[in-house]
Amino acid sequence: MAEEDTDEQAPEQFSVLFETSAGNFKVAVTRAWAPHGADRFHALVTSGYYNEQRFFRVVPGFVVQWGMSGDPALTSQWRSAGISDDPVAESNTRGRITFAATSLPNSRTTQVFINFGDNVKLDGMGFAPFGEVVEGMEIVDVINAEYGENPDQGEIGERGNDYLIETFPDLDYIVTANIAE
Repeated sequence: MAEEDTDEQAPEQFSVLFETSAGNFKVAVTRAWAPHGADRFHALVTSGYYNEQRFFRVVPGFVVQWGMSGDPALTSQWRSAGISDDPVAESNTRGRITFAATSLPNSRTTQVFINFGDNVKLDGMGFAPFGEVVEGMEIVDVINAEYGENPDQGEIGERGNDYLIETFPDLDYIVTANIAE
């Protein structure tokens, strides 16, 4: 059975408030843009998965990425929980949020990114946005980028926040992510 079959269907539209060390921002999700992605994102937010996560990849002009739990056991639980690819219905323009993936089909799991710029080249690579920042993009713009792409995802998977706090102490992070009323 495909993992996405276990994600409950998300509402057609919902918003998520991210309270972060840099300030707050809000993402509006439109399920019709990428149904599997919206369903998974809703499941992760409602389960508290993104709470206390570091923004471990920040590439100015390109993306800010997160989605690996500070708890290695939780990351491990979700590692192989891929969801089916969604067709690209909307473009990866500034402020749009999209699941990260490998070059393999149906490889999206928990990692997401927000586009800092218009990254339309990602559309042709199958990256399907499922929502967009509707409040606080100025906060997203100032998430600490001093470590760039240096945090090692293998180490994050093995050691979680212990590794990130020890090696990259100034990473900005999500305090909580909750469905907004």
